[in-house]
Amino acid sequence: MNSSKDEQYSYEHIESIANFLLSKTEHRPTIGIICGSGLGSLADLIGGSKEFQYKDIPDFPVSTVPGHSGKLVLGNLEGKTVICMQGRFHPYEGYPLWKCAMPVRLMKLLGVKTLIVTNAAGGVNPNFKAGDIMIIRDHINFPGLGGDNPLKGRNDERWGPRFPAMSNAYDRDLRELAKKIANEELSLWPFLREGVYCMLGGPNFESVAEINMLRVLGADACGMSTAHEVIVARHCGLRVFGLSLISNVCISNYDTHQVANHEEVLETGQKRKKDLEKLVRALIKKMDA
Repeated sequence: MNSSKDEQYSYEHIESIANFLLSKTEHRPTIGIICGSGLGSLADLIGGSKEFQYKDIPDFPVSTVPGHSGKLVLGNLEGKTVICMQGRFHPYEGYPLWKCAMPVRLMKLLGVKTLIVTNAAGGVNPNFKAGDIMIIRDHINFPGLGGDNPLKGRNDERWGPRFPAMSNAYDRDLRELAKKIANEELSLWPFLREGVYCMLGGPNFESVAEINMLRVLGADACGMSTAHEVIVARHCGLRVFGLSLISNVCISNYDTHQVANHEEVLETGQKRKKDLEKLVRALIKKMDA
């Protein structure tokens, strides 16, 4: 199963990784979860779990970012069998985008039908506050607009079509269900938002000019992940639901003395993670998958 660093994994290669995992657990997940910075405690709620450290999975990348534990957790959550990535991969870690998103294809081969992505994001919308939870309606994929796309290269039709549509990338029915649950059952309406997530390359935080540009383009929040995973998920036919925890308000004024930092991201995740967990659990409970 060895492969050179930059050579894309074939369908058969990822299938061999899936078979490795399937041989070591009886869990057959239908829902996949990817946890963002500081939000990995979702995996701690999974019952009857079987855990795999990334370093112990053949040809699997390894997380290098604080707040990303680096393990796959399979088990039961709210009556469904799930697989959870406790830590994701970012292009700024040095991985090509196809490898950052490879676990999504692995989930597909394990039986996943629906993918839930979470992230910690900076608030671009001036009406957003730190601690808000944003349902992702759509995304702006800046790396993709610049020519760096996880689907770049030869297309294997077993995954999906050469030119997949992204017009309903974040499933409309799941978004409406989540809003209903959040407002009517969990009383999260004071800090629930819906908007557009913009993926940037990182690892540096954004300049004041860049934040003001993103506002003009219609972005409500920004971060350094998620869009590449969603593109691959839609390419291989998965439904997608996404949540951003607004961990900080992006700096858009040259006169401020504030400085963006990753510690603030993790701290906000600790404060609001219980509400995000409740929403994800309630949504999973009512899902068809």
